[in-house]
Amino acid sequence: MIVNTAAYHFVPVADADALAATLLERAQAYELRGTILVADEGINLFLAGGRDGIDAFYAGLRADARFSDMRVKYSYSHMQPFARLKAKVKPEIISFRRDDGQPLDYPRAPSVAPATLQRWLRQGHDDAGRRVVMLDTRNEQEFEHGTFAGALTLPIARFTDLPAALEPHRAELADATVVSFCTGGIRCEKAALWMRNDGMDNVLQLEGGILGYFEEAGGEGYDGRCFVFDERVALDPQLQPLVDTGVPA
Repeated sequence: MIVNTAAYHFVPVADADALAATLLERAQAYELRGTILVADEGINLFLAGGRDGIDAFYAGLRADARFSDMRVKYSYSHMQPFARLKAKVKPEIISFRRDDGQPLDYPRAPSVAPATLQRWLRQGHDDAGRRVVMLDTRNEQEFEHGTFAGALTLPIARFTDLPAALEPHRAELADATVVSFCTGGIRCEKAALWMRNDGMDNVLQLEGGILGYFEEAGGEGYDGRCFVFDERVALDPQLQPLVDTGVPA
């Protein structure tokens, strides 16, 4: 069985090139595949391999105080979903290009835990009685596979398109508690921060994204699957892949 992981962490990284090289070497030693992204603002990882190798890699990473409390999301498959291993140094671990949406420059936007969101969706409002609007910060290719029931989806191809696409909807969101969400949390973290800095103080981010919600709350309130950027294509609320060697789709 292959262990698939997704993890990110915003933290100052002064040695991005050296860190990328070190992580690549470690991942190679443990026969992992996937993508390692490093930037001055942190790291973003999508790695898959055997259980021992995955555990050893993340144990070594957490030994670095900068990443000691990094959350890792897990799922499983029969197939290795990545063709190779690569490491890149980029300006941002997820490109947004907004000075007012950079996590190292501002306090983190407030979040809502999956269990709390599950309860809000079940009762139809938050604990203050306000309606809840789920805001999908992913692109069209992704939400075609599934999204939260009734979510506001935007016709974007790239994350950088989100601010302009959201503009026509801002007035209608003023009386709601808006919960931004994405696959694993990285985009909705930047989006929520930008929105709050841009005057939308009614915005929260879903802690852990869709994958975190699936892990902790199952699929209640979610329609379909969650798209992932590898050969599994998408995961259902039980974190089972749409495509997996030897397993019917």
